[in-house]
Amino acid sequence: AQYPLAVIPFATSIVLVIGSPNAEPAQPRALIGGHVVSALVGLDVLHLTGPHAWAAAAAVGLSILAMYATGTFPPPAGINPLLVVSGNLPWMFLLAPVLAGALILTAFCLVWHRGVRRQRWPQRWL
Repeated sequence: AQYPLAVIPFATSIVLVIGSPNAEPAQPRALIGGHVVSALVGLDVLHLTGPHAWAAAAAVGLSILAMYATGTFPPPAGINPLLVVSGNLPWMFLLAPVLAGALILTAFCLVWHRGVRRQRWPQRWL
């Protein structure tokens, strides 16, 4: 409730994981890691520069680089650093809603794919 725009990356992530469950960005490593890495980059940029428009753009670019380098690249996570810098969000944003949301989304997808759809998901955890 404190961060109403924080649902955007998770709403788009659920479309990815439900619609393309076998895609690399839909695997837990990318889903959880990408959201955490991108938010962390946003928080670092915010801490170093302050809440400027140019800093938000730089944070998005740097988060793409960081997700690529760590093998945690779900495109919906790219909005996290934009939200962090433009909203001047606190470090607590990393834990809730980002980490908590990514874990809940992963748990939901596990139940959905294995329980409802009766299909194997994820392809791999790491």
